[in-house]
Amino acid sequence: MLRIRTDAPGAYDDAAQQLRRARLVAFPTETVYGLGADAEHDDAVARIFAVKGRPVFNPLIVHVPDIATAERYGHMTPLATRLAASFWPGPLTLVVPRAEASPVSLLASAGLDTVALRCPSHPEAQALLSVFGRGIAAPSANRSGRLSPTEAWHVAEEYADAALTPDVLLEGAACTVGLESTILDVTGDEAILLRPGSLTLEMLQHVVAVREAQGGAIRAPGMLLSHYAPRATLRLNALDVQPEEALLAFGPTPPSGAIYQRNLSASGDLVEAAARLFADLRALDKVAHTIAVMPIPEEGIGRAINDRLRRAAAPRDVREPDA
Repeated sequence: MLRIRTDAPGAYDDAAQQLRRARLVAFPTETVYGLGADAEHDDAVARIFAVKGRPVFNPLIVHVPDIATAERYGHMTPLATRLAASFWPGPLTLVVPRAEASPVSLLASAGLDTVALRCPSHPEAQALLSVFGRGIAAPSANRSGRLSPTEAWHVAEEYADAALTPDVLLEGAACTVGLESTILDVTGDEAILLRPGSLTLEMLQHVVAVREAQGGAIRAPGMLLSHYAPRATLRLNALDVQPEEALLAFGPTPPSGAIYQRNLSASGDLVEAAARLFADLRALDKVAHTIAVMPIPEEGIGRAINDRLRRAAAPRDVREPDA
């Protein structure tokens, strides 16, 4: 894996050239590091699934530099346009109908008649998209089902012993949000929340009415029941620590007795907790077979944190049906 620092001369030109050659580039966004390929190239997109070991029925997010590119790939409904005007660039993915002549690989959409689009706000992601000039299909840059990487070294560590790896790691700053994007289905007249994220239900509802999805087929990334998983077993809503457990704490008064502890936020700040979630889980996963997780308030961005924790704690053989 070739490693290129974002502050190196010609870094974005070099990375974009690799994408044009149907190669995979791991790059930073404000949410997590993505594993990117030319969204219009079938073979390149297929390599994402091979490198990640990702189920082919699990669609990908296509990152775009601007609204104009989004309109070439999907039908930006009035609802989608309103949300994009309010929250793009930013950590919001919109699932819209595919445009009739959309050049996006059907594999990126998992064969669906929709496409998931996001315009990231991270300056390094925007620089790469600007130089590349078209969409980049990019799930999180971890192996399928594992913890999402929020720093460049997480990506390098993830593939250190892998037979297949990204071709390039674009090494930039740590991700500031630390949770994958909020996903809304806006194919109809109402917005449906498919995956919670740092853009909370309350924030979204200041702009449009949003209702939460009630299960069903996989329509967007991150909907597998078992996902974002460490190797260790997670024990959620823990008020104590059992022998040989590590502790993922939250708040000023964690219980004692853990073999190792990380506190998402000693002050109880949910935004800080979201930014630290995957990095802290990754650290605890190295030292314990079981991780006790203190309760996280089910409010604001806490809903997204709890969503990731529930999926991380789900049995590894649980999968949603093919969509």
